[in-house]
Amino acid sequence: MKRRNFIKNAALSSAGLVVGGSMVGCVENPSEENKTELVAPTTKASLPMVIATWHVIDATAKAMEVLQAGGNALDAVEQGCRVEEANEKGQSVGKGGLPDRDGNVTLDACIMDKHGNCGSVVYLQNITHAVSVARKVMENTPHVMLAGEGAKQFAISEGFKPEDLLTEASKEAWEKWKVESKYKPIINIENHDTIGMLAIDKNGDISGACTTSGLAYKLGGRVGDSPIIGSGLFVDNEIGACVATGLGEEVVKTVGSFLVVELIRQGKTPQEACEEAISRIVNKPNSNFTDFQVGYIAVNKKGETGSYAIHQWFSMTKFQDGKNEQIQSDFFNKV
Repeated sequence: MKRRNFIKNAALSSAGLVVGGSMVGCVENPSEENKTELVAPTTKASLPMVIATWHVIDATAKAMEVLQAGGNALDAVEQGCRVEEANEKGQSVGKGGLPDRDGNVTLDACIMDKHGNCGSVVYLQNITHAVSVARKVMENTPHVMLAGEGAKQFAISEGFKPEDLLTEASKEAWEKWKVESKYKPIINIENHDTIGMLAIDKNGDISGACTTSGLAYKLGGRVGDSPIIGSGLFVDNEIGACVATGLGEEVVKTVGSFLVVELIRQGKTPQEACEEAISRIVNKPNSNFTDFQVGYIAVNKKGETGSYAIHQWFSMTKFQDGKNEQIQSDFFNKV
């Protein structure tokens, strides 16, 4: 069944895209002259734009290609994420992802459009493009989330071809981990670099997607924040959008991406909202934030961006005005 659309199109912002000073200002070692010049968010840039967690210039390039060809933001984030899902060398998304402790590669993904429609898959096995399956859940079922074998069978019914996702490189890494770890989980050591992507198309509409193979060497059946709408991803086309990366358990506890967007609704910039959301995690009683990483990237309706992370190095890729560049993000480093 096709899902009904109960939500009307959000009104388009009449404002042009603005490059937020807080985002540009986080480039490593800017000169004092540049700091002064870039603090005021007055530099207007044309739509469209794409941002993504981590250094994924091929993914953002693909998303921008879609947008420049007249595609919408939803098409862009799906196609951009598919690039990383097919990247076997990445070992954090799709084929080649690091497995759970039993050697199974299990994928989580979600996608959300300008109307607030969303789809998600959790614990999906043997299907490379989890983000596309999530879109099919959104568009071709009355549901939001499918899990495990049900998600796999649905994907096959939609034409996706099953394949072995455990590459030799990831298998070797898993075998090595079994010897060294003795099956004891090591927080913030295993790979968990979720790929999250947000896009604004030429009409000013926002969509987002998030896809991952999850925490490497996790317990079988573990699901993090990435496929959970409001935690790993949230889009409100009237306000903005946010996507998370890092240790999903900590993002879920604060419903992080929804929190960031609601803070933007209350008047904060994307940068301020990301910082506040991180502080909610850090300042919880008995927080062990030095043992893990969480990061957020966000955009508002005007195109201002923000990013912030706990404690460790974090970056995002931004494609705008013909420039596809990696940006080192601000981070929280509390002693």
